[in-house]
Amino acid sequence: MKRNKKSTMITLYSILVTVSVYWCARFLTRKYPSLITSPVFLSTVIIIFILLASRISYQEYGQAKNIMTYLLGPATVSLAVPIYKNRDVFKKYIRAAVSGLFIGSVSTIGTAIFMAKGLHLSKIYLLGFVVKSVTVPVAAEIGGIIHGNISLIAAYVIITGMIGAMFGSKLLNWFKIDHPFARGLAIGTIAHGIGTAEAVKEGELQGAVSGAAMGIAAIFTSFIVPYIIKFII
Repeated sequence: MKRNKKSTMITLYSILVTVSVYWCARFLTRKYPSLITSPVFLSTVIIIFILLASRISYQEYGQAKNIMTYLLGPATVSLAVPIYKNRDVFKKYIRAAVSGLFIGSVSTIGTAIFMAKGLHLSKIYLLGFVVKSVTVPVAAEIGGIIHGNISLIAAYVIITGMIGAMFGSKLLNWFKIDHPFARGLAIGTIAHGIGTAEAVKEGELQGAVSGAAMGIAAIFTSFIVPYIIKFII
């Protein structure tokens, strides 16, 4: 009984810490916008330190993680609302969007393979690298098909999303890409859910396009990666 009570308290504490730190990070990024105050990056670093200081292991944090991950389902489904509201824009750019998504997905996979080969990374790292730009649940399923290390794949996916969220908008600004549809498409294709969370801040259309791009890019990757892996390994 005591063990169950302790586990419940740790779970509630972990959820409270995670949510509170994230909202504080969002407040800081609005007041002091910079790469370091990017909500996902800053909150991740702070939460790790708090858990270490509280002596809460990853296994103990796991139950809280599972609950919050489960809630991502309804949050992801809610992205359908802005997609529906902007359906006319999607119809207008559908051909260019599908072409861009396919080319973007192939380019991302090809670049990952090129980098892994160039750095002489072993097979386990290469397999993790090729699925880094799709959301974790999809990447984990692809990882099972290609016999990759799921933990390593998840780490690559999260790091990629964080980098995309931190640098994506700035790179698009640097290349003078200011069309809302194009910006959302690029961020969603490369930085999946974490990037989409940042795209939503730019505007409803950017968030809607990024959410759609995230899903379609995952489908493309699911078909492309297993076949490519057969030829390179």
